[in-house]
Amino acid sequence: MELQKKCLACDQELKGRSDKKFCDVYCKSSWHYNRSKQGNAGFYAKVDRQLKINRKLLKQYNKAGKATVRAQVLIDQQFDPNFFTHFWKNSQGDVYLFVYEFGFLSRMENNKKKYILVTWQPYMAK
Repeated sequence: MELQKKCLACDQELKGRSDKKFCDVYCKSSWHYNRSKQGNAGFYAKVDRQLKINRKLLKQYNKAGKATVRAQVLIDQQFDPNFFTHFWKNSQGDVYLFVYEFGFLSRMENNKKKYILVTWQPYMAK
């Protein structure tokens, strides 16, 4: 007698191939999505998630191409300055950290840590 198998996502009885695990593509997608959200994310997924958060925040606060914002404002929204994709050093020796095309430079002004936000420019590639 054959053991009846059930969909891993919705528990519905499966019909068809003997090695089938899901009743349709929606259940398969849902199961994999929920599994990825259960905190067992690998190193790559954690880094990628943080880079996306950082890029989103830098873009949000830098509408004009250059801006200054208190560091704590970004950090309170889960910005982590330890996650960046590359850096650029200007002629004065300042090191801008970039998350893709959006960069930031840490500065102290009036005893408060601030970030100067910039966007990548063609001259920076030299």
